[in-house]
Amino acid sequence: MRQLIARCFAGTSPAPPERYRIPGVPGDLPPALERLRPARLVPAAVLVPLIERPQGLTVLLTVRAPGLRHHAGQVSFPGGRLDPTDTGPLQAALREAREEVGLSGELVEVAGYLPNYMTITGFSVTPVVGFVAGEFQPHPDTTEVSEAFEVPLEVLLDPGSMQLRHKRFMGVKLPFFEMPWGEHLIWGATAAMLVNFRDILRGYGE
Repeated sequence: MRQLIARCFAGTSPAPPERYRIPGVPGDLPPALERLRPARLVPAAVLVPLIERPQGLTVLLTVRAPGLRHHAGQVSFPGGRLDPTDTGPLQAALREAREEVGLSGELVEVAGYLPNYMTITGFSVTPVVGFVAGEFQPHPDTTEVSEAFEVPLEVLLDPGSMQLRHKRFMGVKLPFFEMPWGEHLIWGATAAMLVNFRDILRGYGE
């Protein structure tokens, strides 16, 4: 699996913020969804950490602290908006991972990039896929992260793991994916990025 991922994402680069992929919405955004798009998207980045455990690759996820302004209490990847000092999504994702869970960039081998994802809060998020050395153990900063946990990658890649749902936002029907894992619910932007990851791997292998 590691070799497949490395081959699949080799040579990929981050897309500009205005280019994104929302799974469940084929092609361009329908007009009803397009009018919800903010006039200016805020660039952000997350790290999709694939930890090389003895039993296989796992994906590190976090639970955002309850006091945060955006998406408090939700399951997410380590990440956040780009700071003025960040040279790009990669530096932002590694910086946030270090701040949130104590992950040193020296333990990360970057595989490549997923398509951007646009959130309803106005962020265009660039996911950076990286292999993380197996000796890493997360140490969450409780001001940003209330918990860190891991899910086997093979579970997340199972075609039946993510369920497509719909909800209404400002009168518009929006698609979203969700997957329960123990006491957690993986959904929204995080689930969508995982679906993009799964779809890209599936397409590469066909």
